[in-house]
Amino acid sequence: MNINNWDWETGEKRIPFEEWKENFRWVEEPYVNPDGENIAAIVNVDEGQFDVCVNGEPWGAEFEKAWHLRYTPSGRLSVLVSEMGEWTVAVDGTAWENKFGYVWNPLYSRNGDIIAVAFQQDMQYGMALNDTPWEETYSNITYFALSPDGEKTAAAVQVSAADSGEVHKFQEGTFSAALDGKAWDTRFVNVWNLAISPDGQHLAAEVRLNLYDYSIAVDGKPWDKTFSCVWEPVFHPQRQSVIAPVRVEGKWALAEDGQMVWDRRFPQLWHQLFSPDGGKLAAIVAVKYGKWTVAVDATPWPVVFNELVTDLVFNPDGSRIAAVTKQDGKYRIVADGSVWKDAFEMAWKPVFSPDGSRMAAKVQKNGQYTIAVDDRLWSHQCDAVWNPVFSPDSQKILLKSLEDGSYYRRVIPVTDLAS
Repeated sequence: MNINNWDWETGEKRIPFEEWKENFRWVEEPYVNPDGENIAAIVNVDEGQFDVCVNGEPWGAEFEKAWHLRYTPSGRLSVLVSEMGEWTVAVDGTAWENKFGYVWNPLYSRNGDIIAVAFQQDMQYGMALNDTPWEETYSNITYFALSPDGEKTAAAVQVSAADSGEVHKFQEGTFSAALDGKAWDTRFVNVWNLAISPDGQHLAAEVRLNLYDYSIAVDGKPWDKTFSCVWEPVFHPQRQSVIAPVRVEGKWALAEDGQMVWDRRFPQLWHQLFSPDGGKLAAIVAVKYGKWTVAVDATPWPVVFNELVTDLVFNPDGSRIAAVTKQDGKYRIVADGSVWKDAFEMAWKPVFSPDGSRMAAKVQKNGQYTIAVDDRLWSHQCDAVWNPVFSPDSQKILLKSLEDGSYYRRVIPVTDLAS
């Protein structure tokens, strides 16, 4: 969905929401589409009969069950539904033709045009991409991935049968990874988090080689070096190399294709993130036990936090980086190592403006929800808010909120919220 085509005229739109409860037995948690024009929720029409309501108008479908309602990045509305005892995906009111014993874990392409789910059918497992299931299925499946362009799916799969008591079979290796349903020939004791390369042609995964040795496998071939533990791999955005945290001699380091890329090691290191152009590499690290921060190109921020750091994000040109932190029970937003003065009961992943100069985040304070922009709070205390969106010229901000039983879409100048 191209945000240039959104309505960026300053103003307010209101959609009544509380009155939906008068028309249905109950109304579940609402979701709002990216441009803020629509609000939707799963509704219970009658015993064993569910539907989806958008802006007060139901689809008119009849599902036995419905859950995990979400808008894709392109604004399509998807939900997992049960019909006649079988599960599938419904998109904008139309269910997929393929039906399964169960579906779960939907994944969405960046452009929102592609939806993938894991499925179970006759006690065999696989993935389906836009209503096309894998031809090959497996007795066990976990850790799902969708390629950046949405064209490829992957998962960790069990390729060799073993009873729970046949420990020797597990030690010989019963797991592998499958790309579009085609499993690697190599087998491992365990396979965990996966990553698909930007071009969709290569697959990397955490693997356990035996009882004691771990590594990263790419297209079924483990790195030449083994480690006492590894974390989730990522592909470099501009080349085919794979970067992953590895444990060496009791500390954690970053390795690229098995070779160390940072000269500093940490008590903990994970959630590595490249800047959009691949020029910078950041990670969440512990500089001492229980002292968390962010390191950018191996240099930690000067501030540390005693509970957690999460939700790393670079601005569009990679010149700034922000995260959510927790210190002494309170959440804070940190940008480039500088801590916002306000503390919150909860804070969500920050959002940068297109020019990178502004930053906003959804936050919870005093039991209500609002938006913080550049360390200043919006005056509205809401029952719910959704992630803010900056206009293409970075001069306006789209705010989506639920207040006093109504949904509001507002576009206001950023200067009304930030200095």
